[in-house]
Amino acid sequence: MKILIASDLHFPVINGVATFSRNLARGLAARGHEVLVIAPSQTGRKYKEVDVNHVVTRTAAIPFPFYQNIRVSLTPAREVKKIINDFEPDVIHIQMLMWIGQAAMKIGNKNGIPIVSTNHAMPENLMDNLKLLAPLARPINYMLTEYGRRFHSKSDFVTLPTQSAINMFKASKKMKVPLKAISNGIDLNEFNVGEASAKVYKKFGIPTDLPIITFVGRLDAEKHIPVLIRAFKKVLESVPAHLLIVGDGGEANNLKLLVSDLDLRSNVTFTGRVNEEDKKDLHRMGTVFAMPSPMELQSIATLEAMASGMPVVAVDAGALVELCHSNKNGYLCELDNVDEIAEALVKIIRNPKLREKFSKKSLEIANKNDLQHTLDQFIEIYTNLIK
Repeated sequence: MKILIASDLHFPVINGVATFSRNLARGLAARGHEVLVIAPSQTGRKYKEVDVNHVVTRTAAIPFPFYQNIRVSLTPAREVKKIINDFEPDVIHIQMLMWIGQAAMKIGNKNGIPIVSTNHAMPENLMDNLKLLAPLARPINYMLTEYGRRFHSKSDFVTLPTQSAINMFKASKKMKVPLKAISNGIDLNEFNVGEASAKVYKKFGIPTDLPIITFVGRLDAEKHIPVLIRAFKKVLESVPAHLLIVGDGGEANNLKLLVSDLDLRSNVTFTGRVNEEDKKDLHRMGTVFAMPSPMELQSIATLEAMASGMPVVAVDAGALVELCHSNKNGYLCELDNVDEIAEALVKIIRNPKLREKFSKKSLEIANKNDLQHTLDQFIEIYTNLIK
C-alpha cells in the first residue's frame, strides 16, 4: 500500500501531533508499506530526507511566531500537488487542518484518493497562547470549531485519539463522516520499566537521593505548569522531593522566573529540549508523573510515563480520565487545585506500596495503547477505503 501522510507539525518538532505522525510513518513502513510524509522544511528551503525507513519531503517554510522552533508552509499547494501526483498514493492521512493539510485535502478530493483525517487539537489550545485575542476567544473558538467541522467533513474517515476527545470535539455532532477513537499509541519496546542511567542524572544535575516528580511536554500556556510548580512548593512542606521539568516552549522563561520567585531554584531542574534516548531515561527516574494540563486529547507524554511504570497525578479534564484512573494508577484532581494536587503527590511519595500498586496498573493501561494495535486499526481503515 502507498500511504501519504500530510502533517503541518512533524519531527523534529516535539508535540503530540509530530510524535504521532512520525510513529505512524515509521510503523507503517516497518510493516512493508511505502510511506511518504509531507511536512514543513526545517531550513526554509524544500528538500527530501530519509527517516530510518521512509521518505520525508519538506516544503518551503517560514518560522511560526506564536510557538518556538516551529516552521509552517503558508503556500504549499503547488508543491503538495506535485508530490501527490508523483507519488500516486493509495490513501492520504492528514494530521492537521493547516496549510499542508488543506492542500492535501483539496488535491486528494480532486484526484479521488481516499482520505483519513485525524483531529489532534482543540481551538482552546491555540487561544491559551494568543493572550491578546482573549476578549475574542468565544467567537474565535466558534469559528475554528465550525472550520474544523467543514474541513474534516471532506475526508472519508475521521479519527481522534480517545472517546473523550470525540466528546470534546463539538463539531462531531454535525458530521456525517465515520468517526472513530484510535489511540495515538506508543512503542512499548521503546518505553519500559528500568533504572535510569547514572550519566543522565549527572548530565542534567538531578539528585539521586530524592523522590522525583516529573513533567514532560511543551512549556506553553495551555499546559498550566505554574499550577504544578505552586503545588510542588506545598509538597516540600511535607516531604523532601525534586521537580523535573522536561521540554521547552514559549513559557520557559516565565516558569523559571516563577521558580526563582518561590525560592525553588535548587529544587527544580529544567532540562530544556532533550533527545529521544535521554527522554526515555528521564521517564524512568521519576517517582510520580504529573500532568496539570486540561486540554489533552490523549497525552502521549503521560502514556510514555505510564509505560515506564510511573504512577500519575493528573487533572480531571480533557481525556486524561482515560489514562489516569483515580485510586488505581494515580489520582485525578480538580483543575488548577494546587492543594489537591500537592496532597496527591505527597500520598504517592510517602507510600512505597501504593506506588508499586499504581505502577502495575499504569503498565496495564499503557499495554492497551500499544502502537502495533494502533497500526492494525489504521491499516484496516485504509484497506476498506481503498476497496
